[in-house]
Amino acid sequence: MDFDLMQRVFPFFLEAAWITIILSVLTAILGLTCGILGAAARLSRFALLRFVGAAYVSVIRGTPALIQLFILYFGGPQIGIQLDAFEAGVIGLGLNAGAYMTETIRGAIITIDKGQIEAARTVGLSRLQTMRYVVLPQAMRLMIRPLGVNINALIKATALVAAISVVELTYTAQRYIGSTYKPFEMFLIAGILYMIIIYVTGQAVAWLDRKARIN
Repeated sequence: MDFDLMQRVFPFFLEAAWITIILSVLTAILGLTCGILGAAARLSRFALLRFVGAAYVSVIRGTPALIQLFILYFGGPQIGIQLDAFEAGVIGLGLNAGAYMTETIRGAIITIDKGQIEAARTVGLSRLQTMRYVVLPQAMRLMIRPLGVNINALIKATALVAAISVVELTYTAQRYIGSTYKPFEMFLIAGILYMIIIYVTGQAVAWLDRKARIN
């Protein structure tokens, strides 16, 4: 164990960890947006929207995230889509996470007792009002923890963007391995920083879950 080397390179890993955090936040926002829209499409009264939602989930979940990144970054220019590596990483991982979040959100919504929905419609609430005032407040409590699992998986998946040269933790570890020939130390630093990020995220999700159950 070369502790002196680890101490020297640690500040560079901290900079890379910040990139990983920014990437994770932006990707999670995009993923949640896609998840909400996807769940709305899957639950729509319109057959076309249900088909689009189901196709999105099926295609994204049925193909590797790395292939999706390669299509965006390397294949995009062939069809006029010019993205830098960071943009491709955010969009690719966001779309991928959104497919999983779609099913998480949809699953929470459909578990709400249909009797409550029927009662709300009976007293004069519209479909939108029923969703807003009856279904979503209860579904939110059910989806916080599963969405937290999705987000933790997303943070770990950010390592994939090293393949398209985004300078995050995994790419930084690979770069220093090339010059130091110390893979154990470099990946150990990266692994510890990933664990810290995921631990803090997990604690935040647990806090939100407790608050939601109290309210």
